[in-house]
Amino acid sequence: MKLTRRLTLAAFAGALALGTAMPVFAADLIAVITPAPDNPFFKAEAVGAEAKAKELGYETLVMTHDDDANKQSEVIDTAIGRGAKAIILDNAGADATVAAVKKAKDAGIPSFLIDREINATGVAAAQIVSNNYQGAQLGAQEFVKLMGEKGNYVELVGKESDTNAGIRSQGYHDVIDDFPDLKLVAKQSANWSQTEAYAKMETILQANPDIKGVISGNDTMAMGAIAALQAAGRKDVIVVGFDGSNDVRDSIKAGGIKATVLQPAYAQAQMAVQQADAYIKNKTVPKEEKQLMDCVLINAGNADKLETFALKD
Repeated sequence: MKLTRRLTLAAFAGALALGTAMPVFAADLIAVITPAPDNPFFKAEAVGAEAKAKELGYETLVMTHDDDANKQSEVIDTAIGRGAKAIILDNAGADATVAAVKKAKDAGIPSFLIDREINATGVAAAQIVSNNYQGAQLGAQEFVKLMGEKGNYVELVGKESDTNAGIRSQGYHDVIDDFPDLKLVAKQSANWSQTEAYAKMETILQANPDIKGVISGNDTMAMGAIAALQAAGRKDVIVVGFDGSNDVRDSIKAGGIKATVLQPAYAQAQMAVQQADAYIKNKTVPKEEKQLMDCVLINAGNADKLETFALKD
């Protein structure tokens, strides 16, 4: 009997050391899954969700899918295996994510989506997203004003599999296209990447040296664009972003990027955790699955109040 018990304990310890599939359950665990945290927006989501979950007494499992749908499926399997009570997810694709969220639901684990929607309803418990269309229109209106309603401009678009990229682009054009003297000379995806945006901007600038403005689908690409423009000595080109990052705040204050649109990443993540908590404790389901949070224009007038994707009082 003692030998059997010793062998069982040794096998368990060995399984943990080797990282095998033997699950380690937490009584009250919330999994937080986002794209790579090297993007400050996604880091703010993870930090906000984890802070709220711990404040409410939960253990947390924070993971990243790196915008890879296969890796997302694997980390959701990990959350299921660990017995998570809920999943907070900024997903890796509007179509590719549906099956993974359904898999969690079938295992009795609700998913609370933030930032990005999926192309299905009734699968996630909630989809809490910024009002990207409203925010894009705010950014476009500021861009038109800064451009003086005329001139050649460039658009940098996000990852094509992300519905936010298309929604923001549509919001931009529903405003800008009303001004016939604003000419779109290049529109390219930089996949939300600063490095890719820098390279794309260099190439675009060589082909279109007379550009007057750049409107970007997110702040990370805007930072890549402004770096390429400054390296080329083009401090005259107007750049507008979208997200409300501290990096862009600092650029605005330094006279670089002219404006951005704040989407409340930190608040969204915390709201998702609060809704997950209500579901875990009382089986309370949000009244609406899809919930929109309005965005706020950030420019030189209010950049001082911006801190980690939130406006200070």
